Amino acid sequence: MKIGRIETFYVPPRWLFVRVESDEGAVGWGEASLEGHAEAVDGAFEALRDRFLGHDPYRIEDIWQVGYRGGFYRGGAVLMSALAGLDQALWDLKGKAVGLPAWEMLGGAVRDKVRAYAWIGGDRPHEIGEAARARREQGFSAVKMNATAELEWLAAPKSFDAVVERVEAAQAAGMDVGLDFHGRVHRPMAKQLAKVLEPLGLLFIEEPLLSENPEGLAGLAALVATPIALGERLYSRWDFKPFFESGAVDIIQPDLSHAGGILECRKIAAMAEAYDVAVAPHCPLGPLALAACLQLDACTPNVAIQEISLGIHYNVGHDLLEFVTNKEVLSPVDGYLPIPRGPGLGVLIDEAAVRAAHKGRHRWRNPVWRHADGSFAEW
Repeated sequence: MKIGRIETFYVPPRWLFVRVESDEGAVGWGEASLEGHAEAVDGAFEALRDRFLGHDPYRIEDIWQVGYRGGFYRGGAVLMSALAGLDQALWDLKGKAVGLPAWEMLGGAVRDKVRAYAWIGGDRPHEIGEAARARREQGFSAVKMNATAELEWLAAPKSFDAVVERVEAAQAAGMDVGLDFHGRVHRPMAKQLAKVLEPLGLLFIEEPLLSENPEGLAGLAALVATPIALGERLYSRWDFKPFFESGAVDIIQPDLSHAGGILECRKIAAMAEAYDVAVAPHCPLGPLALAACLQLDACTPNVAIQEISLGIHYNVGHDLLEFVTNKEVLSPVDGYLPIPRGPGLGVLIDEAAVRAAHKGRHRWRNPVWRHADGSFAEW
């Protein structure tokens, strides 16, 4: 069997799907979505086609090694997202060809379902409370929300009161809460806000500082007991390595469509296990990305919880399951996502719908925010 075709599809609202077909007609799907940079990732597939058309699709490790190392320049969001989408599609193709889920080929299941959380928005406590109750009615018992709007280098501590009130509103609705700082808070404010939030018993604080500030994160980790989560902007095991070594992180959040795919994220998770660090895969993306995450969740002992982009926040009016025909495999039940039992990634894609959607070629871009003084603010 040889790889005969590698196709990419721009799928709204901001996804990039990958389809790999063998010369014998076996097909696999993956997701190489990199929000706001679909064109760049699509361009990276030109080199991947040159290297891997005619290659044995079962040799996933070899393809990954050549894809990562063969171009001399390696790593980064664009190249790793392209490699991630190809990796996912190869696991899907191989699994469907041999009749096994990807998790079965990776060592077998350690769980039958995984706890899931969904995002909620709102600026005021009553809005947060309503959103949390809506998620509870969907069956969730945990949510993630933004900690705050941008905080300047120096801000009055009284501005933290609103953050506490918003968290308490979600907790009053019966939800466990993870709080995403999104790297918006500079170090002088981050350490104060983290201490203020500590009594609330959060699931985690995510990106209290950007991962490009490892020294600051290590210092913050020494100050607070709340678990620190990060990793959506790290793209390989080598990127994660210094955070394990410094003890700066308690929960890692690799994105399986950004960090090299299933194979690489399985290795990242194994490294984390050696440091007693939990895994909570990042997934504000589409159905194939989520299906890939569930393959990792199934066979990885230190997975704690899974993000799911159910609703319109991430998907901008599009249904997560819009292009999936067996929708039940990605639907939460009583706060958990089931582990897909079907071969490959376990999802069935409506190819005709994907090809029709691709004709529109979305041009999604991250919004740009600014501080009150007009300077750029982190998204």
